[in-house]
Amino acid sequence: MQISRTIRETRRFLCDRRAAGERIALVPTMGNLHAGHEALVRKAMRIADRVTLSLFVNPTQFDDCKDFDNYPRTEHADFEYLRKLDVNLVFAPGFEDIYPADDVRELSVEPGGLAEDLCGKSRPGHFRGVVTVMAKLFNIFTPDYGVFGEKDYQQLVLIKRLVRALNFDVEVIAVPTVRDSDGLALSSRNSRLDAGQRKQAPLLYRTLSAAAKSLSAGGRNFEHVAQEAKRQLQRGGFTPEYVEIREAETLLPITEKSVHGVILAAARLGRVRLIDNVAVMLK
Repeated sequence: MQISRTIRETRRFLCDRRAAGERIALVPTMGNLHAGHEALVRKAMRIADRVTLSLFVNPTQFDDCKDFDNYPRTEHADFEYLRKLDVNLVFAPGFEDIYPADDVRELSVEPGGLAEDLCGKSRPGHFRGVVTVMAKLFNIFTPDYGVFGEKDYQQLVLIKRLVRALNFDVEVIAVPTVRDSDGLALSSRNSRLDAGQRKQAPLLYRTLSAAAKSLSAGGRNFEHVAQEAKRQLQRGGFTPEYVEIREAETLLPITEKSVHGVILAAARLGRVRLIDNVAVMLK
């Protein structure tokens, strides 16, 4: 496994592989790797000749400086984890490599109105940071495939829109959410849950699954289903931020004519913010 610290070195590695006709997959991460990231790497290995991974805690997608400072950084352990997975290249740049300008917010990609909805309501500027850093990484790697998890569903939709809007020649591959045995979606933030909160946390997935089952069975009072899910989370000790039922492809509000839907939620247990989503087929 090659570890690259610079854009120049990364491009040189990829240029040689591309000249040999090899297909390149990129798995973008912020480190603190777990089995969810491994699933992305495994998928990348199945579709590409070379698997590359970026490891960069992107400051511009944090709306809270304390959240950025507290984000777990486990670079040495991450490198060892990726060596065992046989990743070909890991790009672990410094801040100045990704944001060489004095003012990192002076030039950015504007993600549009969807970025201000759902998670964007409570995290202003978050998705601007996400799509800006992804535009940079797509430019650096020029991969054939970009592999992303479905847990961050709004992010996934926005990255697909970024690719279409800016004509990046990359196919976005979505990988289903990896869950613990009790249903909790794997996340780096789970490590910040105390023992009691960890026992409560799977209620988020169970609640969304129950709502999806109700809709699949023919329920069409979308607002009632969403509000009942919210009340269940409150009774279970969560502080819900939102529970929404949306069109799966666009994240526009669900309608009677919709076929593919998704139920999305963000809720807090103490200081830890958890997100999850469940797909639903509407009859």
